[in-house]
Parts: sequence; C-alpha cells; structure tokens
Amino acid sequence: MPSRSRLLSDSLLSAMAALKLSRGIPTIPKCTPVFSSFLTSERNLQPQPPPPLIGEAAVASQTEEERGRWSKLLLFIPGAISFGLGTWQIFRRQEKIKMLDYRKKRLDMEPIRWNEIGSLGHNMDSLEFRKVICEGMYDEGKSLFVGPRSRSISGVTENGYYVISPFIPKAGDSDSVQRPILVNRGWVPRSWRNRSLKDSRPSKKPSDSKTTDLQVNGGSIWWKFWSRKPKLSKDTEHTEIPVKVAGVVRGSEKPSIFVPENDPKSGQWFYVDIPMIAQACGLPDDTLYIEDINENASATDPYPVPKDVNTLIRYSVMPQDHLNYTLTWYSLSAAVTFMAFKRIRPKRVQR
Repeated sequence: MPSRSRLLSDSLLSAMAALKLSRGIPTIPKCTPVFSSFLTSERNLQPQPPPPLIGEAAVASQTEEERGRWSKLLLFIPGAISFGLGTWQIFRRQEKIKMLDYRKKRLDMEPIRWNEIGSLGHNMDSLEFRKVICEGMYDEGKSLFVGPRSRSISGVTENGYYVISPFIPKAGDSDSVQRPILVNRGWVPRSWRNRSLKDSRPSKKPSDSKTTDLQVNGGSIWWKFWSRKPKLSKDTEHTEIPVKVAGVVRGSEKPSIFVPENDPKSGQWFYVDIPMIAQACGLPDDTLYIEDINENASATDPYPVPKDVNTLIRYSVMPQDHLNYTLTWYSLSAAVTFMAFKRIRPKRVQR
C-alpha cells in the first residue's frame, strides 16, 4: 500500500500538470514513479531465504535428544554385565558346594561288591561315586592309553597317560566279576606307551635261570621232576589267582572344545568315552567303568599310579575361588557404574 504522502504528492503533480495544459505549457514526463517501481520490482526479483520449517526443526531436536539419552544408557552396560557375572558366580558356587557334599557322602559309604552291583541293575545314577570291590583278571592285550595327562612329582610336572584295561571274570570263582568291566588302573609315564604292560611287570627270569643251572649241573631225573614245577606254578599264577581291585564308579568325561576327538582306528584317546572305549575292547556299550584308588602301591612296581580319592572331591575352581570372583566382578561393576554417573552428571559452572 502506497503511503499517504506519496498519494498527496502524486495528486499535486497531476493537478499542476492539468493547470499547465489548460494554459498551453508543455509538461515533462515524470520519471520518479517509474524508477521507484523499477527499484521495487528489482528488489522483489532478488532471492529471499526460505522461512525456517518449524516442524522439521522440532523433529531434529527431538531425535538428537533421544540419541543423547541412549548414549547415556550405553555407559551403564559394562556395569550391568559385570554385575550379572558376579551374580552367576554366586549361583555357580552354590552348585559346587552341593556337588561336593554329594560326592563326599557317596564316598563315605561302605564299599559294595560286584554281586551287589548286579542287583542294582547297572543304573549309573545310583552307582556313580560309589566305592566297589571287584576280583578278576586283567586283559592286558586290550589295554589302551588315554592322554596325555600331566602329573606333578616332587614339584616336577611329567606327562603321561591313563591306562585302561578290561577286567574279565575268572571261571568258577563266585567272588569274581560276572561280566567284564573297564578299569582305569592309573597314571603311567610316556615310556609305557611304547612297550607292553606285560614287560613292565617284574620278570620271572631268576626262576628260569635256576632251572637252567639245575639242567646243567643236576641229574636228568631230578631236573625233569623239578622243571615241571615252575610251569605249574606259573600257570597257577595267571589263571587261578585273581586280582582284587578297589575303585570308584565313574562316568564318561565331558571334554572342552579344545580337546580333539578320539580316533580308535589309530589308537589316539584324548578323553574317556565309555561306550567308545567299550566298543574298541569288544565289550557292550553299557560296560561299567571304575577308577582304581588302591593306595597299596608296590615300591618295586610303582606304575600304574592309582588315583587319589581326594582328587574326586576337588575341582579346578573351588567354591572359595567362585567367592573371590564374585567380589572381583562386583567391585568392577561398582567402579564402572560410578564412572558412568560421573560422566553424565552436568558440570557446575564456576563463577
């Protein structure tokens, strides 16, 4: 809208022009309104900045606020994770305490004989960690080695193997086992893997040497009579005298992801798998497996070394260790959470 002063000036100029025309005076065309209109149109042709979009700006600011809120919440994730791990250590400690109590109670029970085991129906749940007494004969020709397994002797760690042999019944003996079982006879050095178990026992060569001397120096009649006697005693030793084994019923081992798979064809056994070992020995899959815990080791024949009963009531991580881990995780959770609060806390402006 033109202003009032401009309207008055325009009307005054038009009146003066009409008066001059009436008197015959030529008029000069007015250029000012044309120039002013040109400037106005030129000003309108210049690009003007678009007005701000109020809706998009509000959405952008809201998105930034949400991002900031989520970034603040992410700071508390490490503290929550460490707190969860500490809580898991508490539950794991309670489980270990219950399992150790269960094993101790089972091991404190009176040992049972093989005939009593047969009446239980070979239920592994009712037999595991029970002490048993068996009599029978070792089938050493089918023995196998599981390992490598380390053993600390006087502070020195030595690698070796567990030797597992089938324990077969003796015919005509009521106290003997009635069906074959598997016996973990204990730990042996690595050198035992390259030789048979039979050669590792004390040899009977002294008696054979005596027989040879008598054959050379003695008479033929007495030598024939005496030479038959060692053969009978040797046969009696291997066929009529059973071996008594005191052990603990165990189950198959649960290997970690880093343990290789067993290879029965090449004789490589890295962990105890009872059905697989039983098949390799020609026994049924449900064959009973025990670990020898006989403490009466011979000084002249120290190997195999039976397992210690105390190792059956120990874990690599004991309940006390779980308690220490719990305190460590909770302390870490508290420290990380405190740092997160300190990070998101608004800073005070100092004047």
